[in-house]
Amino acid sequence: MDTIEILGYIGALLVGVILGLIGGGGSILTVPILVYILGINPIIATGYSLFVVGITSIIGAFQNFRKGLIDFKTAVIFATPALIAVYLTRLFIVPKIPEVLFKVNNFEVTNNVFIMMLFAIIMLLASFSMIISKKKDVDIIENKHINYNYPLIAIEGIVVGVLTGLVGAGGGFLIIPALVLLAKLPMKRAVGTSLLIIAIKSLIGFLGDLQNITVDWSFLITFTTFSIVGIIIGVYASKLVSDKRLKKWFGYFTLIMAFYIIYKEVLS
Repeated sequence: MDTIEILGYIGALLVGVILGLIGGGGSILTVPILVYILGINPIIATGYSLFVVGITSIIGAFQNFRKGLIDFKTAVIFATPALIAVYLTRLFIVPKIPEVLFKVNNFEVTNNVFIMMLFAIIMLLASFSMIISKKKDVDIIENKHINYNYPLIAIEGIVVGVLTGLVGAGGGFLIIPALVLLAKLPMKRAVGTSLLIIAIKSLIGFLGDLQNITVDWSFLITFTTFSIVGIIIGVYASKLVSDKRLKKWFGYFTLIMAFYIIYKEVLS
């Protein structure tokens, strides 16, 4: 194992730790780690990210299930259109993205540049969500009747599914606000339900990839194992550290990463 691989696996550990600490955000690091540290093709990296995020989120979802913090009805309403969207995106849309989308003077916008720039935009949105979000009182009555806005929840599911399919991120920063605002879930139940949706949606998306890419299972399982170890560490550490402060600082880190990707793909 060379130095680059060691750095990559340390990155996988970090992904899991962040997921365990703040309940999301770790997936936003997976693609940059795979692409910029380990040198994996961006399209393949987004597929690998779906597997890593999916398996790691299962661990988090199970922990929330034990605490009774998953709303299965809401998960089904949101996840059904999201699953269809992410599967079809990985199976049909991603393979059809042309190698060169268009040219601007002497600069070619390739499919790899397109994927990474879209990912950078998602990272920017995620960073703003984590930096400027104001944590309100989350101690809402758990048994309060939920008034589902079915059309909006379904539309949000489709949008998140397509984005997940394109960039390989779980989309928790989009799912959680939707569950809070549209399904009126308390924040803690929204986080737990989101992890379940992310796990299922990501793994379904990865299944759509199996027909289009050759998977290095030895590497992928090893990388995912480090991420799982990380989430176990993160869950334990979350009891000792303020998640609000961590989320804000990770937001700044994500913002820096987004600008780095833009610089790397466009300006360098």
